[in-house]
Amino acid sequence: MNTPDAALEFLYGLQMFGIKLGLENIQTLVDSVGQPQRNYGIVHVAGTNGKGSVCAFLGRIYRQAGYQVGVYTSPHLHRFNERIRVNGQPIDDHDLVALVDELRQKNSEVPATFFEFTTALALLYFARQNVDLVILEVGMGGRLDATNVVAPLVSVITPVSDDHGDYLGGSLAEIAAEKGGIIKPGVPVVIGPQDKAAMAVLSARAKEMAAPCLCFGRDFSVEKTTSGCRVTTGALCWSELQPSLPGRHQYDNLAVALMVVTHLAEQGWQVTQQVVREAVADTRWPGRLEWVGERILLDGAHNASGAHALADYLRGCNVQRIHWVAGFKADKDMEAVVSSLLPFVVQAYCVEPPTEQAYPRENVVVHLQQHGCEASAWDSPTVALEAALQQCGDHDLVVVAGSLFLVAACRDWLISTCNLEEMDEANCDG
Repeated sequence: MNTPDAALEFLYGLQMFGIKLGLENIQTLVDSVGQPQRNYGIVHVAGTNGKGSVCAFLGRIYRQAGYQVGVYTSPHLHRFNERIRVNGQPIDDHDLVALVDELRQKNSEVPATFFEFTTALALLYFARQNVDLVILEVGMGGRLDATNVVAPLVSVITPVSDDHGDYLGGSLAEIAAEKGGIIKPGVPVVIGPQDKAAMAVLSARAKEMAAPCLCFGRDFSVEKTTSGCRVTTGALCWSELQPSLPGRHQYDNLAVALMVVTHLAEQGWQVTQQVVREAVADTRWPGRLEWVGERILLDGAHNASGAHALADYLRGCNVQRIHWVAGFKADKDMEAVVSSLLPFVVQAYCVEPPTEQAYPRENVVVHLQQHGCEASAWDSPTVALEAALQQCGDHDLVVVAGSLFLVAACRDWLISTCNLEEMDEANCDG
């Protein structure tokens, strides 16, 4: 295997093993290469919404402070390499091929899943790159997620909501219990805004693990200011913050990130207020409330919480009419997303995202029409986006939302068609 295409073919071929929650395979993989995750500090980030944004903030802050920083997130937008980044740069093809070969040769009998193998590859790559700190995003859940093989400096749990119920449980408390599985004995945990039921479960887990618990609203907080926001983390006040990431919910995500920064400073990971202000203003996280010019908004909202945040943002921008390019994965709560966005929609262009498990576009059309919304089915995301742009009025907005796979397809087209260099894959942080 000596080409990037061959390496990726092997990795994607592991999807035949599906999603398998458990730590046996990942433990075998990292054991085979000498436990690379022990060579650097780790911030372990779980939750339903906001994980990626918290990782982006933290990656940018510590990179700006002069540390060598690895960031592992999923899924990617355009290329697999984006999942594994050092100082904001995706893993290069040469290293990807070499590490796939190495792990494959040492674990030929291990029936690892795509995510298990990818996680081991990322942990090994970060060690080989001599990073100081890794920001590690959980894939699904937490307790049995492949990333839970690590011993972090601090654990983080962003807002928990209903998602992946088939794997994590049918109630918010059950999902929170899975997310809370990353809380380790004696390791501090930073907990973002939570529903009362989720907070009760997470607090109980922290108490059981004797893990110091730093909770949003009690131990740290955020308030809007005329120019941005102010975050208070214990005795520290981070003022004059102007996040470049749009949306009121990003203030909460930033507060979570800065509580992590405050805690790590006590362990010697020093960051100045000026560095934080500059990093926060420069953080990018493509495909999440991302504007393309003044007429197109891309957002990966695919569950109730994400759609609610998008709707709040649209209200805050005084948007009243949107042409919605809509598409969903089959396992997502389509009806919840529709209910949040429906008040804004004048016309919907329903497509199937480029994924093996797409929600049938005709079913989305029927659901929208039953709620009095004008909707039609389209063959592809790009054709739908072109139609939406053609029919969008002077005071209307085109919104692409419902799936990150859908956003990626439209974003690809926009980059190639509009020559938008500033939207390339490198325009993300970590």
